[in-house]
Amino acid sequence: MIVIFVVIYFQGFRVELQLSSKKMRGFKQPYPIRLFYTSNIPIILQTAFVSNIYFFTQIIARKFRGNFIVSLLGKWQDYDMSGHSAPIGGLAYYISPPQSLYDIQRDPIHAFVYTIFVLSSCAFFSRIWIDVSGSSSRDVVRQLIDQELVIDGMREDSMVKQLNRYIPVAAAFGGCCIGALSIFADFMGAIGSGTGILLAVTIIYQYFE
Repeated sequence: MIVIFVVIYFQGFRVELQLSSKKMRGFKQPYPIRLFYTSNIPIILQTAFVSNIYFFTQIIARKFRGNFIVSLLGKWQDYDMSGHSAPIGGLAYYISPPQSLYDIQRDPIHAFVYTIFVLSSCAFFSRIWIDVSGSSSRDVVRQLIDQELVIDGMREDSMVKQLNRYIPVAAAFGGCCIGALSIFADFMGAIGSGTGILLAVTIIYQYFE
């Protein structure tokens, strides 16, 4: 429940720029730039990236068991009769979340590396996504001009510079916050994964709005 309230609280962080219309005199409209500018996309991409690493390292670990270089990428161990396995060493282990507070105390380096990895990868994917998805500063300005809207008292070049002060920062820092919330949920021992809870809350909140 704490995790849900924290996510909803962060959803309200935004900067609003005032837009005016070229056609309609006196028309004003706020343009919000949210802290979660790229929504839950960073954690989706980060999860997909980690899943691919798990898949790749599991395959080569089974095929080249005992190889030193393969062990650096990921060392896996079966933990039940169904063939399910968990990483116990290498890169795959350090990018996997600690399973409990006891695991964090037992291996704090693992928790530290995992935290840094999630924060940096979410910030990276969030920053890249704005260019890929057409939501960068220049793309937003083009869309506003097509609708004959401008930021009060600014020309096109000035609008791009103004948005560049907010959008890339909101994307990168918002991606970090998304990653931090996912880690917080995992470390709090929330029911289900932190990523799953984060995705559920953000999607429900967007429908609510």
